[in-house]
Amino acid sequence: RPGLALCAGCGGRIQDPFLLRVSPDLEWHVACLKCAECGQPLDETCTCFLRDGKAYCKRDYSRLFGIKCAQCRASFSSSDLVMRARDHVYHLECFRCAACGRQLLPGDQFCLRDRDLLCRADHGPNHDGTAASRGPRSP
Repeated sequence: RPGLALCAGCGGRIQDPFLLRVSPDLEWHVACLKCAECGQPLDETCTCFLRDGKAYCKRDYSRLFGIKCAQCRASFSSSDLVMRARDHVYHLECFRCAACGRQLLPGDQFCLRDRDLLCRADHGPNHDGTAASRGPRSP
């Protein structure tokens, strides 16, 4: 469809013999499809992510919009094992009691108070009258 498509990057007509289509309705000149954050050219050899009509490389998309560890605020890699507590996600090494620093393991009982994880010893029935809740297991 050269000549009919409008480039989502520059807004101009795509007269080139080739265009890049990222989603069903967004097309770019080959030279215009770049990461909105770092400017890396995005072509058929790399992964492209879209958000609000802007294209991003995988690294920048993950850094800007990816889920981050509730403790250290760093992003996760695809090979990271994680622990979850309610809507919070943690690196395994960050899943620790805020009071004593002990790493919490799958099957350990813990309590989540605001953003703080507390092991059973630091938040058990003797601390405020409530028992610690059983924590979720890592996937």
